[in-house]
Amino acid sequence: MRLRALLDTHALGLRLLDGEDELDRTVRGVMTTDLRDPSRYLAGGELVLTGLAWRRDAADSEPFVRLLVQAGVAALAAGEAELGDVPEDLVVACARHRLPLFAVHESVAFATITEHVVRQVSGERAGDLAAVVDRHRRMMTSGPAGGGPDVVLDLLGSDLDLRAWVLSPAGRLIAGSKVSGPALPADVCAALAAEHLAATRTGRRGPHRVLLGTTPYSLFPVRSPQGARDVRETVLSDWLLAVEADAGDWPEERLDLLQGVTQLIAVERDRRDAARTVRRRLAQEVLELVQTGAAPTEIAARLRVAAPVLLPGLGAAPHWQVVVARVEWDGGEVAGGPVGQCLLEEILVDPLASGPEPSDRIAVAHTGDEAVALVPLPAVAAEHDGSEAGVHADVLLASVRTPLAAGLGDDGRVTVGVSAAVHSAEGLRGALEEARHARRVAAARPGRVCAAGHQELASHVLLLPFVPDDVRRAFTARLLDPLRDYDRRHRAELIPTLEAFLDCDGSWTRCATRLHLHVNTLRYRVGRIEQLTGRDLSRLEDKLDFFLALRMS
Repeated sequence: MRLRALLDTHALGLRLLDGEDELDRTVRGVMTTDLRDPSRYLAGGELVLTGLAWRRDAADSEPFVRLLVQAGVAALAAGEAELGDVPEDLVVACARHRLPLFAVHESVAFATITEHVVRQVSGERAGDLAAVVDRHRRMMTSGPAGGGPDVVLDLLGSDLDLRAWVLSPAGRLIAGSKVSGPALPADVCAALAAEHLAATRTGRRGPHRVLLGTTPYSLFPVRSPQGARDVRETVLSDWLLAVEADAGDWPEERLDLLQGVTQLIAVERDRRDAARTVRRRLAQEVLELVQTGAAPTEIAARLRVAAPVLLPGLGAAPHWQVVVARVEWDGGEVAGGPVGQCLLEEILVDPLASGPEPSDRIAVAHTGDEAVALVPLPAVAAEHDGSEAGVHADVLLASVRTPLAAGLGDDGRVTVGVSAAVHSAEGLRGALEEARHARRVAAARPGRVCAAGHQELASHVLLLPFVPDDVRRAFTARLLDPLRDYDRRHRAELIPTLEAFLDCDGSWTRCATRLHLHVNTLRYRVGRIEQLTGRDLSRLEDKLDFFLALRMS
């Protein structure tokens, strides 16, 4: 804003004492001070407000004004509340150094002037930034990307002092401003993503305001221009813009600006999604060949085409892992295949890379409600059939479980299965079936987000997903319902005792120590279990039945 605009705002009560020829100067900020030397706190372009407490005699005016001019301030405004009229020596010093000088009437608070200047300067900066955002958006939609979202996030930081980040729905940091300081910690990213997904599933309009500890955040949805008929189609794939600020009292102009930023980021999101088209097509072709029983030589030829795309410069045929995911919604109105495809591309985006840049070399296809990912592994890293490298089911969903559960709500579920690594086309069909079996094992577990790996297929748990539900219920009810009823009536803790006893391999001493019981008390409880169920816990067959019943309950 210009100094002339301040003078024309009668509510501010400013009276020009000197510097009429300098009223076209630009004001970039405001500072109130009574320090004798405030120059260390000045950046240039400020309107300096002072109550003149620094002035002890006429000799102090000259050095004070000289310091302000050297710092590049736009003007000085002196209050009349303390001394009455502004001293003549200050007027002379300002005239000598061509520094515009205003008098502030005693009825006007410095806070009023400060609020007016900040509001005007912020609005002008937002308007300038909005023009930049609009220009950048047109450039991205009509041609190659002009730096992606990072450019505009940098402008938000430098021009509006807004720290902002782009996050994936699983809480992965996609972009951030260079002036935002250190990257957001992983736990903060996950918490913000979870809050955003929970708000989205309940239909609340953005921005969503969140308080983590003492830090406020505003979360702006980044939605594809094409939109979706049902929020469940995109809730696990749409990005979000997280701003470290409370947008509750923002003016419409600033909210519109941030909406423009989200539209720009949405263009980049669609651009990256389009870049995955080749990898998706390769995965779809390989999947169809494997499922239709094509000859290994034909599958191997297709894999040779895929390898340079997914692992450029590898030089040798990689090993492969298969990951299968299923996203299911109550009612079945939403197709789970495309949702699972986007989800796997998100959570598998960086399974091997160790640097700061994500590695996007996963090929994912979908068929029906199932998504299938083809994960390339360098042969040297997979020489032990993936037991020490590649994707691990036990860690795959660990960091994203909380955000995904929030996005799934009460009517969605994600189950994932991971195969071992294979080194040839002959093994790919077996890897696909292995991943599917592992996913069924995961589906037999409680919880909204579950995964299982190929290591678990050598265990008894492989059999559990294939037991019919009515048989499972009857089996567990016959063995465990008498114990549950007894616990409910007597608070005897027979079920926890049974679990601990089996976990200790039937050792009386170890189990009693774990439960902090006397051995005689433990023997009494185990005897009561045998009496209520008609089983004998010294027999291996009965121990196994109880073990399976607890696993299936």
